[in-house]
Amino acid sequence: MLKWLIVAAVTFVLAPAARADEPPIFDAHLHYNWEPKPYFSRDEVLALFRKHNITGILATSRPNDGTRDLVAANAGRLWVVPFIRPYRIRADIGSWFNDPSIYDLVVSEFARGGYRGIGEFHLSAANADSEWVRKTVDFAVANDLVLHAHADDVTIERLLRHNPKARIIWAHTGFSLPASRVGDMLAKYTDLWGELSYRGGITDGTTLTPEWRDLFVRYPDRFLIGSDTWIDARWASYGDIIATYRGWLAQLPSEVATAIAHRNAERIFRKSQ
Repeated sequence: MLKWLIVAAVTFVLAPAARADEPPIFDAHLHYNWEPKPYFSRDEVLALFRKHNITGILATSRPNDGTRDLVAANAGRLWVVPFIRPYRIRADIGSWFNDPSIYDLVVSEFARGGYRGIGEFHLSAANADSEWVRKTVDFAVANDLVLHAHADDVTIERLLRHNPKARIIWAHTGFSLPASRVGDMLAKYTDLWGELSYRGGITDGTTLTPEWRDLFVRYPDRFLIGSDTWIDARWASYGDIIATYRGWLAQLPSEVATAIAHRNAERIFRKSQ
């Protein structure tokens, strides 16, 4: 634990702050888990966002108390878009899709008001056809909620077969799936957006690869960026994660970079307000 506290302190001091000429960023994959306890206090998290010009977040947590805490802390500059996480504890990752009590959790949490989506949830093709997954997709569509799915391309297609009106943020955009297949998915499903945390192949070192540059230019309105702070190490390296994004965003046409950095999220989530 002491090691991570030291790393965190160094991160706060040394990670470069955003420059005034760099666009604001909407972090579209943010976990503020309270199980077992937060890594940073709420005030430290908000200071981290200010330092790196994070002006909006897609907020989730396990359980959902952490998300509600960030919503309560919202003070003008930070735009918090809360999602319902269908997990109470980490073990729910492997069983939520067959657990009717999780569906009840989603419904009861939604009744609190203010939520804009469901997820991030983990799902494989083997479990995608369960009754409770179908009900969750239909509940999302009926209530204008966006799904945030950690899944492969086959599973994404099964979710959309359950209800073609579903809107999905694709966590990690297939990890290492070829860019050509990602392009095929975006062409086929117009309410699918790729979120790019942990996504491989985008750069060769620090240089944007030709196939991903082409994909971003062809689909500038279909990508989001996120930190995926699912473990302490991701919080400790938050500044480096954001700096990496800024490095390759700067290699794109300015209007494309701005769209991916924050405007796509603004368009998606202000749409139904």
